[in-house]
Amino acid sequence: MTRLLLGLSFLSILACSDRVKECPSVILSGEIVNPTSDFVVLYKDDMIIDSAQLNEHDHFSFNLQGIEEGLYHFDHTEYQYVYLQEGDSMLIRLNTMEFDESLVFSGQGSEINNFLIEMFLAHEEEEMIIYDFYKLAPDDFSKKIDSLRTKKVQQLEELVKESDITENVFAMAKASIDYNTYLYKERYPFYHKKKTGQEIIHDLNDSFYAYRKSLNLNDHTLTYFRPYFDFMKHHFGNLAYVSCMENCETDGVVESHLHFNKHILYLVDSLVQEPHIRNNLFRNVAMDYLLKEHNTNQECQVFINKFKQLSTNDKHKEEITYLYEGIQSLQPNESLPDLTVWNFDNQEVNLKDISKKKKTVFYFWTPTQRRHFKNVIRHVAKLEKKYPDHNFVGISLRTSQAQWLKTLQEFNLDKSKQFRGGDFEKVQTTMIVDGLNKCVVAKDTLIVDAFANLYKSF
Repeated sequence: MTRLLLGLSFLSILACSDRVKECPSVILSGEIVNPTSDFVVLYKDDMIIDSAQLNEHDHFSFNLQGIEEGLYHFDHTEYQYVYLQEGDSMLIRLNTMEFDESLVFSGQGSEINNFLIEMFLAHEEEEMIIYDFYKLAPDDFSKKIDSLRTKKVQQLEELVKESDITENVFAMAKASIDYNTYLYKERYPFYHKKKTGQEIIHDLNDSFYAYRKSLNLNDHTLTYFRPYFDFMKHHFGNLAYVSCMENCETDGVVESHLHFNKHILYLVDSLVQEPHIRNNLFRNVAMDYLLKEHNTNQECQVFINKFKQLSTNDKHKEEITYLYEGIQSLQPNESLPDLTVWNFDNQEVNLKDISKKKKTVFYFWTPTQRRHFKNVIRHVAKLEKKYPDHNFVGISLRTSQAQWLKTLQEFNLDKSKQFRGGDFEKVQTTMIVDGLNKCVVAKDTLIVDAFANLYKSF
């Protein structure tokens, strides 16, 4: 708590200096329906700004003085963005069972935030539709994507007419449209190849990537904005592939995962100057490489050394080292880690004790990801019939005891096969949970496959 207060005080001093009384406050209050913890935490980039405790009515309130205008995010098991300006006074209401869908802002400053959440939900709804578009020829694909973008731009124009928004607010709103659109186009050549079964990447003319001429690869205001960062990851992956095809001795196939990721590191180093964006991209490349390789050969160490030469973020370097050590401990025939989870009676149970009887598949879920959770439960039911000699064990993440018990009852889940992970970060880093489809297969307390996929490995 001391660190939180120091961080808040430091920001206030920077923003207001000797004119503290002149700085308009920012009030951010709200109600959490079905809370999963006692706190809401507010971040600026990757730094905690403040935390607010829920009262007996599940309400919270932040009163912030002299903060920097821009994009923040608040965390209550899940996180979502909030754009804050001096003088804002906003009320948030959300239900954790339908976190994003239920989120509504009201009050001063709500217009841009409701627009951002609307664009976020539109992107989620479009993804399945757009996945079918990837089989189209380039020009037809562009027309479909551009049409979807035009509708969103029209919504933004309506926002401008109805609300007095600043240039900075407009730029953030437009970025929420543009970078999701650009992401679809960066994905296109690879998804098109997959959908059509073509052996090589489709030739694309300059007009397909016309937006690249106006790209800002060093926009610090968007460093921690997910659409921007997702675009950057795919953009550099795209550039790396093309660079390899043009400059390396290849028959149309990238030599190796190591070779490909070296290309990405080189391109990021060459084209990105903004320190936080550079470091975040370097970290992402290193994470992606280790999680896809998930072995401990000499190439991994060479890659880690290169990453450490380029990154200037000591926290990221420690994180990658820790991940590498975790991967080493999760190799086949190694012992399951000494990780405890909680059973239905709120008693601690070690993973090794759960996996003693027969081959056990540990899978992960969270009730806040409702759609994913329902799909997993249905899929596991099918797997249990197909593999009666396997013990499928669910571990719930980022869930309070009360919410977890309520979910077990609501979906009539077998209590002997369900456990609750307490410390989310500990479970995530120990089991290297990089996605909710990940599962860990063990037998007689020994690891069989710590990097299995619930949908692809059975």
